[in-house]
Amino acid sequence: MAAASDLQPVMPVLAAAYEKATGVKLLISYGASGTLTEQILNGAPMDIFFGADFTFPEKIVAAGLSDMTAPTPYAKGTLVLWARKDSPLQPITIDSLTDKRATAIAIANELHAPYGRAAAAALNKLKIYDQVKPHLVVAENIAQAGQYAESGNAQLGLLSLTLASSPHFKDVGTYVVVPTMTYPAIQQCAIVLKAGRKDEAHAFLKWMLSAEVQEKLHDFGLAPVR
Repeated sequence: MAAASDLQPVMPVLAAAYEKATGVKLLISYGASGTLTEQILNGAPMDIFFGADFTFPEKIVAAGLSDMTAPTPYAKGTLVLWARKDSPLQPITIDSLTDKRATAIAIANELHAPYGRAAAAALNKLKIYDQVKPHLVVAENIAQAGQYAESGNAQLGLLSLTLASSPHFKDVGTYVVVPTMTYPAIQQCAIVLKAGRKDEAHAFLKWMLSAEVQEKLHDFGLAPVR
């Protein structure tokens, strides 16, 4: 499985539950959705791809490599602003982005990571992009953006709720939700690859879309799609 970086706190738990229920073991490779897409287009041997948006899985469909005619939505994502609990910026608000003490703000690369694209859109919608641009620390993916913020190399991080609500990040930091009207909806989608183990991949996707799993997504910082 290829899985977007925002799923790093999510997929290990779901994979363990799926293996316990079915005996099928999942081998998961994480990365920015754009990076994973390029790897798949270049022949990486994947059975299924869980992206952080619609557009990157759609590129694989357009290339004729998918066993599906369109990507299937499996969850909705949320963008948050996160900071360490010991940050002088606490308690953080969206206005913390323009605080003079915020000299480094972690953000995922908008060319490769849908959460980075959402963050850039939010900064533009809030009319503060030009103001904060000199302070942006661009990470390859959302997990790396989280590392920058968690390590203190950035005072703030524009992260996924999946990351911010994971046990470690909740222990060391706090977050506020970025207003959803400031960025396009993050519709996370999956596709099954033609060249892979299609039956097993379709079975796992069906399980992901089951009411049982969809009801648990809130626990991981995702919203269900059905």
